[in-house]
Amino acid sequence: MIYRELGRTGLKVSAICLGSMTWGTQNTTDEGHAQIDMALDRGVNFIDTAEMYPTNPLSKETQGDTERVIGEWVAKSGRRDEVIIATKVSGEGYKNVRDGAPISPETINQALENSLRSLQTDYVDLYQLHWPNRGSYMFRQNWTYDPTRQDRANTIAHMEEVLDCLNGHIKAGKIRHIGLSNESAWGTAQWLRLSEERGLPRMASIQNEYSLLCRLFDTDMAELAHNEDVGLLAFSPLACGMLSGKYKAGTNVPAGSRMSIGSDLGGRVTDRVWPAIDAYLEIARETGLDATQLALAWCYTRPFMASAIIGATSLEQLETSLGSVDVTLDAAILDRIDMAHRAHPMPF
Repeated sequence: MIYRELGRTGLKVSAICLGSMTWGTQNTTDEGHAQIDMALDRGVNFIDTAEMYPTNPLSKETQGDTERVIGEWVAKSGRRDEVIIATKVSGEGYKNVRDGAPISPETINQALENSLRSLQTDYVDLYQLHWPNRGSYMFRQNWTYDPTRQDRANTIAHMEEVLDCLNGHIKAGKIRHIGLSNESAWGTAQWLRLSEERGLPRMASIQNEYSLLCRLFDTDMAELAHNEDVGLLAFSPLACGMLSGKYKAGTNVPAGSRMSIGSDLGGRVTDRVWPAIDAYLEIARETGLDATQLALAWCYTRPFMASAIIGATSLEQLETSLGSVDVTLDAAILDRIDMAHRAHPMPF
């Protein structure tokens, strides 16, 4: 396994982070526990979850069940000290949690206590803000993103009170480190500036979507990550399984798959995405590599990558993804990937 420092925390996280959002809907509790055991046995020391999980589908009835699956594993296994657990507080607009209330000290206090209870732990290693109150360009919102509607003074005041709140929980031992998710370069820079100016906790990471098909992180965010030591935790590095090759345009969707639950995979299914996928699958075929492992191994080559978050609904899928850390991509393969990206930029 490859290990990398998480921001400036001193924590060493595995290059693979085990995603958990299927546990409680597509996966049973026992299946979730089996995935954790397999991942830890292969050197993974990092699990990512959120108070709003599971997904596929999202519902008020199941909200929080994923954290409870992890909590049962913690209680049963006695291996809490072997794993770095990251979770997230939900924010404005998601009606299944606190009726869509925005992130605030009040909602953080409530969410954190709920997560600690569900996870059956006294502390969270990495506590993340799931998305900004002011909005985000993630999840295909980049096509219509309009930051002119933001109020800078309110945003800065909100950031200050949130950092003060999180600092209190860190001092109390309930949180070790903090991070962002679905954030922008400007937003991340403000969190860092306020931390430095006021001597408050520093954001260690940013969890944004990143894959061969989604490379919004490659410019301003990459520069910020490099200069400020804020590592990327890449979610959907396989683009919801599209880069594994299991979905084909015009063919039947595998039963029980994510696409069978949400046909457009969160806006990722477009006419332009299939030629892009085919280009990467062709590279895998011609180089004798598994398509899943090619896509994940490429993620590990990115200089700003702290960890790529993988998800699986079977141990066989997990086994394949875990094997990606043993794959080395030579310069010729990387050049071909670059050519494919230039031919098929931003396919969704």
